[in-house]
Amino acid sequence: MISVAILTISDAVSRGERQDASGDNVVAIVARLDATVRERRVTPDEADLIAEILREWADGGEVDLVLTTGGTGLGPRDVTPEATKQVIEREVPGLAETMRLESARSNVHAILSRAVVGTRGKTLIVNLPGSPSGVVETLELLLPVLPHAIDILKGKQADHTPPGHEPHHDHGSHQAPPEKR
Repeated sequence: MISVAILTISDAVSRGERQDASGDNVVAIVARLDATVRERRVTPDEADLIAEILREWADGGEVDLVLTTGGTGLGPRDVTPEATKQVIEREVPGLAETMRLESARSNVHAILSRAVVGTRGKTLIVNLPGSPSGVVETLELLLPVLPHAIDILKGKQADHTPPGHEPHHDHGSHQAPPEKR
C-alpha cells in the first residue's frame, strides 16, 4: 500500500476564494492506485511554508509519495519548484521531462512548466500542474511508474521490466567485457 500526501499550493484556495478542484482530482486519481491518502493540506505560494511541509512529510517516515499541485509556472508567486529543490536530495529529471513533453502534445503551454520531481529519503516528491485538467493529464501519465519508483525507494526487490514486456534474462550481462589483447 502506497501512502500519499497531497499539497495544494494556491493563494486563492488558501484564502477560500476558490475550490480545490486540482486537489480533488489528485485524490480521485490516487484512488486507482493501491494507495491511501494520509495527508492533505492547502498552503499559499510561500516557499518556506511549502518546504517546511514537504520536509515534515518526507522526514516523518509515513509518506511514500508527496504530490503537490500548483505553483510551477512562470508567475511571480510560483515558487513550488524552488521550495522542492530546497528539500529534495536527488532529482528524478526523467519524470519531470516526460510530464512536460507528453503534456505539450495537447497543450503547448505545458513546456513552460518548471515542475520538479525528486526524492528525500524514501519519499518521492512530484510537482504537478495547478490546473484541474493539467493535474489529471499529468498524474494519469505517471500512474504506471509510481508504484515501481516507490518500491525502489523502499528497497524492495523490483523487476525493472516495463509493463506488458517479458522479463529479459541475460545472465552475466552485468559483467565487464573481457579485455582485448
